[in-house]
Amino acid sequence: MPSALSATPSRSRFMFELLVAFLLTRFPYISIPFKWLESYFHELSHGIATLLTGGMVSHIQLFPNGAGLCFSQGGSSILIAYAGYFGAALWGYVIFLLATKKSIIRFTLGLLGVTVAASLVFWARDLLTIAILIVLAIVFLLPLKLKNSSVLNTLLRILGLMIILNAMASPMVLLGLSGQGDAVMLAQMTWIPSWLWVMTWLLFSGFMLWLCWQKVDYKKGVIK
Repeated sequence: MPSALSATPSRSRFMFELLVAFLLTRFPYISIPFKWLESYFHELSHGIATLLTGGMVSHIQLFPNGAGLCFSQGGSSILIAYAGYFGAALWGYVIFLLATKKSIIRFTLGLLGVTVAASLVFWARDLLTIAILIVLAIVFLLPLKLKNSSVLNTLLRILGLMIILNAMASPMVLLGLSGQGDAVMLAQMTWIPSWLWVMTWLLFSGFMLWLCWQKVDYKKGVIK
């Protein structure tokens, strides 16, 4: 692909962006909106899995601490329960991948903003969830005011990496919970221990991160 159309980062730039993503997911208060991103894509994935397996989504609910719920009827319970962490990591990779294309960066940000807005209209019922979704829509749409498309690509790549990192960290919390979470639900439905389900999510998130690393341009040696 011609360099004018590519926003593929160098190895050093990727490591820099990964470090920024890691720090932003760890700083108190600053990390909160980015935890909402992972939570949103987690619940969105539950909702998509519900629809794809013949069920119906009533609404989603997001909380300030990064937790969330998806209320649905019908569909495949196992696939729906598994889709949350799996889907969040996949969304993170897809967003990172799209952010390596200069020509579609504004379209990508706009599409993500519209996706959040559609979720707000169709699946948000309580004021707190509505407020969180408005913030997330702003996260995607506000950068469109920036003139420099390279900055947009960088910001979106970092967002994608943050979603993957949060999708990797969130299942670990389940190991310390008793009787709660998607892993426990899957264990009850399948008799497969919850920690094994957590491990599959961790491995998949790690695989998505590795795919992002595979996307770097090894010919670029400096941060531009």
